[in-house]
Amino acid sequence: MRAITVEPGKPRSGLLEDIPEPPVEHGPVLVKTLSVGVCGTDLEILEGAYGFAPPGKARLVIGHESLGEVLEAPAGCGLEKGDWVVGVVRHPDPVPCASCAAGECDMCRNGQYSERGIKSADGYASERYRTRPEHAVAVDRKLGERGVLLEPASVLAKAWEQIERIGARTSWKPQRVLVTGAGPIGLLAALLGVQRGLEVRVLDRVTDGPKPGLVRDLGATYHTGSVQEAGAGADVVLECTGDDRLIHGAMQIVAPAGVVCLTGIPMGERMIPVDIQRLNRKMVLENSVVFGTVTANRRHFQAAAESLSSADQGWLDRLISRRVPLHRWTDALVRQPADVKPVVTFV
Repeated sequence: MRAITVEPGKPRSGLLEDIPEPPVEHGPVLVKTLSVGVCGTDLEILEGAYGFAPPGKARLVIGHESLGEVLEAPAGCGLEKGDWVVGVVRHPDPVPCASCAAGECDMCRNGQYSERGIKSADGYASERYRTRPEHAVAVDRKLGERGVLLEPASVLAKAWEQIERIGARTSWKPQRVLVTGAGPIGLLAALLGVQRGLEVRVLDRVTDGPKPGLVRDLGATYHTGSVQEAGAGADVVLECTGDDRLIHGAMQIVAPAGVVCLTGIPMGERMIPVDIQRLNRKMVLENSVVFGTVTANRRHFQAAAESLSSADQGWLDRLISRRVPLHRWTDALVRQPADVKPVVTFV
């Protein structure tokens, strides 16, 4: 079968090649891949900046944003032939740590977890894969190919869950939300904020293309100015770019008892001057919280599935900006002006 593979740590080593069928020891559920999304993590892996092959192997099958159809499943496992599923990305470590033992491998304490398509486990960018029932989340067939958005949406479902848990420390009633970045993560963060009945503002740099319209049609407000202009007094800031200037700005403008959630990872190295004493004073005296979050566990995938099912399906369609057939998979890596979320299709 065909799969997109890479030699981790070696730039431009990505290949579409024939590999053996997935081994039974990977799990009793056999899935036919329908599509995989392409994101910044995939690009980092293909550029040699990150990624780890499975033990004993030199190459890694990439792809962690998946949508597939069940071909085989054991009786009574909760899945049936013909179900459409999305694969959970992070799997628990073998020890396991306390978090992994509790079903929260997204909060793994010892770093021995595996992540399909990223760290020590082959991903979903192959024509077929195997998995365990607990690592496959069924999606409503009415979502269609929009189900490929479930993995990035799960990251935001987790982010919002944690924001609300932190807010519950007091009689907190947030009203205003600032989302920095209008990529797929930022747009999905805004969607979940609007679904919560909050006033959402989205800050990005572009003035044309699909992003401003997507934000407006969501019922949010699009901004291209400074973080101070867009987000002053925001009760919640979801930082979705990894830009150090926006991170610093978010900490400065968040309202008293507010929450800043960091979902982006900075690229490269850049130093900016920061008045730590002033920032510390604000955070302490105003009871502010800054936290980071990454990946998701099964319940977040399930929450994300509910959010996507209740969203405007036409709006979700517009997030999938390009569909690239498998034999031309490298085209999905070249960013186009109207790109939001390119996907590689396998059928």
